[in-house]
Amino acid sequence: MQSRTRVCDAEIYSCDFDQIPDSLVLIILNKLADIRSLGRCSAVCKRLNSLVPLVQDVYIKIDEVVTINGDNDESPYCSSHKPRNIISNILKYMFFSLMKPFHNMRNSNNTNKTLLPQVSQSTLDQVLKNFHHIQNLWIELPAADVCTEDGVVLKWKAEFGSTLQNCVILGGTQIDWKPVTEQGLLEDNGIPESFYTNGGLKLRVVWTISSLIAASTRHYLLEPIIRDHPTLKTVVFTDADGQGTLSMSGEQLREFKEKPLAASASSKRTQVPASNMKLRYAPYLELPEGIGMQGATLVAIKPSGEGSGTSKKEVEAFVSGAFDGPFKAAVKTLVKRRTYLLEMNGF
Repeated sequence: MQSRTRVCDAEIYSCDFDQIPDSLVLIILNKLADIRSLGRCSAVCKRLNSLVPLVQDVYIKIDEVVTINGDNDESPYCSSHKPRNIISNILKYMFFSLMKPFHNMRNSNNTNKTLLPQVSQSTLDQVLKNFHHIQNLWIELPAADVCTEDGVVLKWKAEFGSTLQNCVILGGTQIDWKPVTEQGLLEDNGIPESFYTNGGLKLRVVWTISSLIAASTRHYLLEPIIRDHPTLKTVVFTDADGQGTLSMSGEQLREFKEKPLAASASSKRTQVPASNMKLRYAPYLELPEGIGMQGATLVAIKPSGEGSGTSKKEVEAFVSGAFDGPFKAAVKTLVKRRTYLLEMNGF
């Protein structure tokens, strides 16, 4: 009797699910977004298996990275003041845990051919190979690209089309959680002489170059994904530490497809064009949420030349909206400080 009851319950559940229209199921799957969860859904039944490839919103969180050459570095993510190996060599990595749920994902014609390839040496474009309707893509790396010393804060955001369009970098040499309130915002007397003699300028150069290398390598990694997914409208490529974000809008994606990508001759990344930089500095900033930032530095980067593509107003809006919370307040304060103009050659 109990066995018969279970069968009846299963039949009722199956009938109820079949009454839900595909459009509503797709709304739910798009809210789910996470590619591992979508893979698990695809293994539940044939109907979900046929609907999962139609989702428009996909979120890929890379939790674990394993090198195919078996190298066991002390830390694959960290090389002091240099972009981490996870970025520069990511095309050589295998995403075993990411792809396991999709081993059960089959074609809708009920053949035994898997919808996504069996993975032994998978890259991001292979992970998404059979999703043909993606409009919004989010990718999250397991760690930040650029190592910093303890207490240092470094954040960056970059916009790309076929090449770099805008980049803003915010850094501080020390974060205080209980700032001395009477110190507040120091008078703007410009950058002190000690900034040039004690390694302060050199450190900011390292932050800038490392962040640009990280951003341009992420951009290079997206090339096969953008090429194979013409329906894409937005791409966001970030990391679990919240250090850096690369974003591309619909217009920037179209430009990427129309203009050839200029790759760097020395490594697998997009070439960074010659650019103009605006540097602003404050020895100390008192920010909301009980945060104090020492050595606060803001660097806004825009390609030089008439064809750089964005107006002054657009650049200002990008810089002011790049970060959230207390770091947004830091940017708001720093943009009012004295500006130092710098030029950078392409690399």
